Amino acid sequence: MSTGRTYRERILDDELDESLRAIGAVLIEGPKACGKTESASRKAATNYRLDVDVAARNAVSVVPELLLESPSPVLFDEWQVVPTLWDQVRRAVDDRAPTKGLYILTGSATPSEDVNRHSGAGRIAVIQMRPMPLMESGHSTGEASLQTLLADGKIAGRDSGLTVPDLIDRICIGGWPALLDASSQDAGQWLRDYLNQIVLVDIHELGVRRRDPENIRRLLNSLARNVGTATKVTALAKDVGGAEGSVGRPTIYGYLDSLSRLRLIENSPAWAPHMRSATPLQSSPTRYFVDPSLAVAALGQGPTQLLGDLNAAGFFFENLVVRDVRIYAQKLGGQVHHWRDQNQNEVDIIVTLPDGRWGAFEVKMNPSDTDKAAASLLSFAKKVDQSKAGPPAALGVITSTGFAYRRPDGVAVLPIGALGP
Repeated sequence: MSTGRTYRERILDDELDESLRAIGAVLIEGPKACGKTESASRKAATNYRLDVDVAARNAVSVVPELLLESPSPVLFDEWQVVPTLWDQVRRAVDDRAPTKGLYILTGSATPSEDVNRHSGAGRIAVIQMRPMPLMESGHSTGEASLQTLLADGKIAGRDSGLTVPDLIDRICIGGWPALLDASSQDAGQWLRDYLNQIVLVDIHELGVRRRDPENIRRLLNSLARNVGTATKVTALAKDVGGAEGSVGRPTIYGYLDSLSRLRLIENSPAWAPHMRSATPLQSSPTRYFVDPSLAVAALGQGPTQLLGDLNAAGFFFENLVVRDVRIYAQKLGGQVHHWRDQNQNEVDIIVTLPDGRWGAFEVKMNPSDTDKAAASLLSFAKKVDQSKAGPPAALGVITSTGFAYRRPDGVAVLPIGALGP
């Protein structure tokens, strides 16, 4: 397993540098163990680890200026342990304006909405961090650039040599820095322990009063079996209740909120452009884990089971692709959505950029499905009212293996082992 001695550059490093130059404080949010502390520590002059430093936690309440006036940037790791710190940082940024890059906060859980804190708008930038995409972990060449594809349509990328069994391993191991050199067996144990910590400790620390660990485990299992779908809360409640009958929807909503606040699940919202057709669009989000390895671990599976059921593996592959595209799109200021209408026509990934450009992508683990996916994308593009949404900057099929190239019909073929920002 990785010793943590050698730092691997993260895409977020550049985002953090840019934000520190532009604003007084930066908050990095992401799940535990995704690398927030390590990346932030490399930029910080002073480091306070509030989850383990009792003296620093006490100082926030008694003499916060001792911490806030330390050499900057000052890192407050796991800031949510002392929620009052948010307003103290916000106020310190105001007091020391126009100085930039004063503070870095990291958090692996979002405090509840009823915590009394003011908006950090204009004072605290927020950056999302996720486990490593394949390019960061060294399993993608990154030659097929999402930025270039959306800018001028150019696409090229060599075959990375990544095989389907290799991809299955990456799905099961995930993008966790601690697991870079781990076997799938060791990673599976680490991930099961990770989920146990979430179920038994972390959700409790969020202040969730009514929690049943076994129901939370069953919910994680149901989410994993339904990854990449728009499964309704009523269906999740029925799964969790099992033979005893459905669990109340408020309970399921509460658990989902907790998992979201811990950054374990990250849904893709629906994209609703103007359409040429009157067919109603669906607005339900598509459900994903922040990393596909969590879904596999929640089911107690590994590479052997996934290789034995490649149809099921395709849903976990989709989760991996969505993870990577989210990270690459974030560098461009973009967001990831999905599209689905009432006739069950759908597009797996819609990337939207701040300037209005958009691209549509289908995910197909089996390269032989490329023709059908390309036809579906071309049909979808014709349905969009391009006089209002504009033409697509790119249409692409993201698949498992091979070279990156453009088809005669204009649709790009993008193996995940060549994709990059």
